Amino acid sequence: MAKLDPEQIQKSMRRLSDAPITLFGADSHRFVLNPPLTDDEILAFEQLHQITLPADYRYFLSRIGNGGAGPYYGVFPLGQMDGSGVKLHSWREGDGFVGVLSKPFPLRDAWNDLSGQPSAELIDAHLEEYERQLAVFEKFYWDPARVNGAFPICTLGCALRILLIVSGEQAGHLWFDRRADDNGISPLISNNNLRATFSAWYQEWLDDALHTLR
Repeated sequence: MAKLDPEQIQKSMRRLSDAPITLFGADSHRFVLNPPLTDDEILAFEQLHQITLPADYRYFLSRIGNGGAGPYYGVFPLGQMDGSGVKLHSWREGDGFVGVLSKPFPLRDAWNDLSGQPSAELIDAHLEEYERQLAVFEKFYWDPARVNGAFPICTLGCALRILLIVSGEQAGHLWFDRRADDNGISPLISNNNLRATFSAWYQEWLDDALHTLR
């Protein structure tokens, strides 16, 4: 797994920030990276959640930046995610968006079970029953255990997020959480048709951004 090059990334950010380009999400991060974390800060996070972060992501946090400039609206600082609007907040295990990090991520392939979703036709026919069925469906569909072993590192907006898997068979890979638009959870695929790692995903974004300067 190729490491990201801190010097190359910093030079690229300076070029991009000085260029008159329009790139999705850039108004949010403006090609600025947050200061890196110390090894002790990263270790404290790992010990708190009883996990080991993927090596390439850990390297990014310690050598490049604790989030900031990156795909879509940028990379979240460690332990944070999008809230209302663009405001970030700290997540907690079992809060509805994050499961238990030390438990294995349960999926191997794309998942989207909409079988219990009530029909919209039921709204006019029997609103109370529709709401009852919807509550049951949403409890199933948004069960935090469905994303055990993962946490969000980026948002595309509208509650669509990129997850980093940290436990289980898929550890080190990124998955796309599109439950907010009823499209389930699926592996993120790199340009080489392999399941994306953090470093591959980030480098592809940077290469694409630089390509707009040519």
